[in-house]
Amino acid sequence: MAVRLLLARALRLLPRCRFRCAPRPEPRPEPRSVPAPSPSPSPSPWRPWLSWLPAARRLLLPGPARGMAAAALRGRGGACLALAMALGLVEPRLEEQRRAEAACRHIQTVFVGRNKPQKDPLSCFRWQGFKLEEYLIGQPIGKGCSAAVYEAAIPFSQRGQGCVESRHLAGHGSASQAAEEEPVVKHQPKEAFPLAIKMMWNISAGSSSEAILDAMGRELVPATGVALAGEYGAVPGRRKPILGKKKLQPHPNIIQVIRAFTSSVPLLPGAFADYPDVLPLSLNPRGIGHSRTLFLVMKNYPCTLRQYLGENSPDVCLSTMMILQLLEGVDHLVRHGIAHRDLKSDNILVEFDSAGCPWLVITDFGCCLADESIGLRLPFTSSYVDRGGNGCLMAPEVITASPGPGTVINYSKSDAWAVGAIAYEILGLPNPFYGHGASSLESRSYREDQLPSLPDRVPLEVKQVIKMLLRRDPNKRLSARVAANVLHLSLWGESILATQALKPDQMVTWLLCQSAATLLTEGLVGKSLVETKMKMCFLANLDYEELWAAAFLLLAWRSRSECSTSP
Repeated sequence: MAVRLLLARALRLLPRCRFRCAPRPEPRPEPRSVPAPSPSPSPSPWRPWLSWLPAARRLLLPGPARGMAAAALRGRGGACLALAMALGLVEPRLEEQRRAEAACRHIQTVFVGRNKPQKDPLSCFRWQGFKLEEYLIGQPIGKGCSAAVYEAAIPFSQRGQGCVESRHLAGHGSASQAAEEEPVVKHQPKEAFPLAIKMMWNISAGSSSEAILDAMGRELVPATGVALAGEYGAVPGRRKPILGKKKLQPHPNIIQVIRAFTSSVPLLPGAFADYPDVLPLSLNPRGIGHSRTLFLVMKNYPCTLRQYLGENSPDVCLSTMMILQLLEGVDHLVRHGIAHRDLKSDNILVEFDSAGCPWLVITDFGCCLADESIGLRLPFTSSYVDRGGNGCLMAPEVITASPGPGTVINYSKSDAWAVGAIAYEILGLPNPFYGHGASSLESRSYREDQLPSLPDRVPLEVKQVIKMLLRRDPNKRLSARVAANVLHLSLWGESILATQALKPDQMVTWLLCQSAATLLTEGLVGKSLVETKMKMCFLANLDYEELWAAAFLLLAWRSRSECSTSP
C-alpha cells in the first residue's frame, strides 16, 4: 500500500511523462439535422493530467508487479517504472520499521505499569494525616521565599508501629546486611520523622479554605488522588479543578504530595528567628500573615542536590545518571503539558539506594505552569504576567521575551535548558549562570561559544548533550526525551552502537534483551537499585522515532569525533 501511494505521488510529479490513452470519442450527432460542428477547441492546460488516470489505474490497481510489467512491455513510462522499482526495494525496510514500532509499543506497555513512584509513607494510615493536630512536628529542615519545611511524623499506634517495623525489616533484611549498609544510613532521614510538612506563608490569599486552595493551587499539581480527601481543606460542594490546574501523574523523579489541608498557623520552632513577619497577628503583633494557611505533607528526603554536591564529588558515570534522572523528570512534565519554571539544585531532593547511589526527585511546584487552557504556551501580553521563579536559570526564549499583543512564550524546552545549566554543578563545576566572577554568563545575552569547557574526563556524548541543551534557539535545542535517550544508549547500549550498520531488527533484539534483564533484576534485587529504576523509566517511555533520532545523533557525534582526531 505504501508503494502504491508513493507511486501515485510520483505520477503526479512527472508531467513530462506521457501515457497513450484511447482517443476521446466524438459526440454522436442528434437525429435532427444541424450544421456541421466546428472543430473542437484545443484541450485545456489541465486536460493532459487526466490522461494519467488510466495509466495510474493500470499500475496501481492490479498490484505493483503486474502494473510495472505491463508498462515495461508497452515501453511506456520509463521514468515512472524506474521510480516504482526503487520504491519496491523500500517496501522490506518499511515492513521492518513497522515491526520495530510494534515491538517498541509492546515493550512500553509492559513497563508503564511497573514504572511507579516510591511507596506512600502514609499507606498504613489511609484515613489519617488530614489534620495538623495528628502530626508530631520536629525541627525545621529549610525555608524558601514562600514556605518553611519541618520534619514530622504521625505518632504510631500499635498497628502502625507493626507496619513500620515490618517495612523496615523487609527493606533491610538481617542484621549483618544492615551492618554492611551502615555507611549509607547516615544519609537517610531519621526514622522518628519519616515525613516533611511544608507550611505555606499566607499573606494575601485570605483565610477561607477555598481562597487558599485557589491561590496556592500550583503547589497541588503533584498531589496524589487522596491528598485532599480530608476534613481540613475540603471545599463544600462538588470539587472543581483548582484554577484549571492540571493533575500530574506520579513519576519516580517527581515529588508526591500525599496530604494537603488548611489549618490555623501554629507557632513552630524557629518561627520568630526565620520568618517573624509572615506570622499572623495572634502570634506576632507586627506580622502580616493570615491566621490560616496551606500545609503539604511529603516524604522526608535526606538532603537537597545542593547539599549533596557540597559534600560529595560523584564520578562521571554517576554524574551522567544524575543528569539523566533530571531529564526523565522534565520529560514527564512536558508530556503532561507542565513546565516547572524554577529548576535549581535547591529544588531537587536526593535519596539513596542500598548501594549509596543518589536518586533525584524534583520538588517545589509553586512557580509551575500547569494551566489546562494554554498548555506550555503562555500569552505574554503584559509585564505583569508571571514568567517563572528563577531568573538566573531562565531560558533565553523566556527571559528575552517582550510583552505585547500576540506574544507567546513556549516553555516546551525551557526546563531542559535549566537541566543543561545544572549539569555543570553535577559534574563538579560552578554553574556558569550563577555569577561566579568575571566568567559568569547571563541567559539573556550569552553566546554559545562562551560556555565553559567541560573536563576531558567527561564522555563525548555527555558534552554534546549539555551543549545541545544550552542552545539559545529552542528549535535547535534537544528535547528532554531525545537527550535522555542519548544518555541511555551511551550507558547501556554500547554493544548495539558498535555494529557497522544499525538496523531496526538489531535494535529490537537489544531492547528485548534489556527488557528481560531489567525484569529479572527487578525480581531478584527489587526496585531499590538506581540502575534498575532508570532502565524501567527508559523502557516505559520507549518511542521508536525518538530512539532512532537519539541513536543516529550519537553515532554522528562519534563519527565526527573520529574524523577530527584521525591524521
